[in-house]
Amino acid sequence: MAMTDTERRQAAKDLVEAELSRQWMEPITLTYEGADVEDAYAIGGYVTELKVEGGREVKGHKVGLTSKAMRSTFGATEPDYGTIFDNWFLDEGSRVSMSTMNRPSVEIELVFVLGSDLGGPSVNAVDVIRATDFVLPAIEVVDSRFSKRGKPGVVDSIADAASCGFIMVGGNPTTLTDLDIRQVGGALYKNGELEESGTAAAVMGNPINAVAWLARKLHEFGVHMQAGHTILSGSFIRAHPMAVGDAFVADFGPLGQISFGIVD
Repeated sequence: MAMTDTERRQAAKDLVEAELSRQWMEPITLTYEGADVEDAYAIGGYVTELKVEGGREVKGHKVGLTSKAMRSTFGATEPDYGTIFDNWFLDEGSRVSMSTMNRPSVEIELVFVLGSDLGGPSVNAVDVIRATDFVLPAIEVVDSRFSKRGKPGVVDSIADAASCGFIMVGGNPTTLTDLDIRQVGGALYKNGELEESGTAAAVMGNPINAVAWLARKLHEFGVHMQAGHTILSGSFIRAHPMAVGDAFVADFGPLGQISFGIVD
């Protein structure tokens, strides 16, 4: 721990204000010398408190950096996580204004919608399967409240809700008993051209593992996933940048398609 509690709380206030005002802030790692992962998780918790006090509702959680390659890129030894809020869900087919975003990029993944609470220090794959009502395909636009990149590592990302921007989900719910989730494939198209494709097995070998990891990690901070929460399990592919005029389609085969466009 390198930051004082006062500094952590101030950083959380700055992050909330940056999101509201669209006036992006200096990265935490460049503002607070030596800020570490413990500081980042604490800041994220304070951000959640402030948003809930301000009327936002927690709708779930996300896992990031679920692939070994991405963890190596960011100098991380494990995935990271963030809290998801009600105003981050957009309707499939939306036209999203670039002016509302900072440095956005697109990922594709599966979300788990919980039918019962899930949490504790020993959550395993069986617990996740039992707690899951259904899964849906999703697009996540990752974004940042920071004006520039900070120092290498995951501190800035963890503090900033694991860089979540907004989420769109498909309308074809499927139970885990109706598919082999490891074999679910997804392809991202930009302006009609294939950008990248992958399968859910790229997410920690099985996205169920990612959700179990998240449940155990949240327990360390006294947080439990709740029935009805949406859990983003991690991207099949790299994050791809976007620009004004781009049109994206994520094709998940039998699970359906999700589309959206970027406008001024």
